[in-house]
Amino acid sequence: MTTITSLTPTSLWSIFYQITQIPRPSKHEEAVVCYVESLCREHNLFYERDKVGNLIIRKPATPGMENLRGVVMQGHVDMVPQKNADSDHDFLTDPITTLIEGEWVTAKGTTLGADNGLGVAAALAVMTASDIEHGPLEVLLTIDEEAGMTGAAGLEAGYLEGDILLNMDTEDEGELYVGCAGGIDISAEITMNWQNTDNDDIAYEVRVTGLRGGHSGLDIDQGRGNANKIVNRFLLESIDKLNLKVSSFNGGTLRNAIPRESFTTIVVKKHKEVEFKQALDGFDQVIKKEYGSVEPNLSIKAVKVNLPKKTYTDESIKKVIYSVAACISSPSRMSHEFKGIVETSNNLAIVKSDNNRVLVLSLVRSLINSARDDLANSIAATFKTIGAEVSLSGEYPGWKPNPNSKILSLMKDRYEKLFGAVPKVKVIHAGLECGLLSYPYPHWDMISFGPTIRNAHSPDEKVHIASVGKFWEYLIDILKYIPSK
Repeated sequence: MTTITSLTPTSLWSIFYQITQIPRPSKHEEAVVCYVESLCREHNLFYERDKVGNLIIRKPATPGMENLRGVVMQGHVDMVPQKNADSDHDFLTDPITTLIEGEWVTAKGTTLGADNGLGVAAALAVMTASDIEHGPLEVLLTIDEEAGMTGAAGLEAGYLEGDILLNMDTEDEGELYVGCAGGIDISAEITMNWQNTDNDDIAYEVRVTGLRGGHSGLDIDQGRGNANKIVNRFLLESIDKLNLKVSSFNGGTLRNAIPRESFTTIVVKKHKEVEFKQALDGFDQVIKKEYGSVEPNLSIKAVKVNLPKKTYTDESIKKVIYSVAACISSPSRMSHEFKGIVETSNNLAIVKSDNNRVLVLSLVRSLINSARDDLANSIAATFKTIGAEVSLSGEYPGWKPNPNSKILSLMKDRYEKLFGAVPKVKVIHAGLECGLLSYPYPHWDMISFGPTIRNAHSPDEKVHIASVGKFWEYLIDILKYIPSK
């Protein structure tokens, strides 16, 4: 069977394959960092970890190119752990099963980890090569990017010597990114009260599955379904009509992934069972019609389960339903400066039961820090109104474009000479690490680019094979033409 190690460039794909075999969800990066350190020892490369666990690698210039400005290639070693409901994959122990499907590489039932494994692999392929011309090189591999950017936030001045940062964590070949959104997490804890179930009650688990999900920044404007919002809409419409009770929520898994699945235990009176099923079937048809081809695999089903001993009181559950209904989970404003780009958005990522609480977690993003804070405060107010305990955390800044960037001018020129086309210059509605990295290294001239990846942060994640080849050719060409100090 053909494997990804047979693809070209061989060095890059071979390293990426090794990375896919090492479990590396956020906050569990030790094994993959140890692998990279072993690669450094094998190739006699200097390496060190900083205080928070980021890895820095250094390689001298090719003889005769010592006068070029130093370049730092940067990526993050962690990945988003998302899988289909029918997958038994364990992200803490199991390797990723990679597949070649036509022009794309994907994974079997899980995220692939091309975000940002391919950027990491490209940097390591450069550092371990002996036939690439370059000036002084460094690699910065950060930890925990997907779960809070704590690696980038903890980086201190003094570790890195370069002047130019090549962040390789964007997902459209032929596009150069010069700015990104900042973000902030909003956590609402709603205290719940309980009541006993009755002998004439029965229970169903309402399962919303099959949604496309995706990146909560890049895909937030695609009109995709949010499992939490869908099940909440059914409850909002039906809870009083059918006298429904709820005993648990379990929707969404990660703050930066649009929730694909939700599992809600609903209790209904036996004499209302037929009416409940009819209402859910009708709701299913309405939602499928609304989303149409956007969500072709959407499924809304009720599966009978054991009757729980208790449900939330009507007053408690309505606090959840009303506040979740009022909470935006979409773009709130488009950018005036960058056509077609979302300026500010929120992803209502997680709604789940936790003992005597229901937790609601959202992630606000914005290209403008003040707009980020305004939307975050508005969402916080929505939950404070019902008496929830609300906290804002994990704040990180956006990356403001530099119109005088010399690396941007160089990369535009080299792309046109290599491929006969002008690259698009963009900002991205996602949280790149560049904004945080500029704090300890304000002199860095930064740019972000990468191969074409689709459906990041979902089990449909895939990378376009041909784009990886162009990305690699472009990277090694740029290194050759870096200006002198």
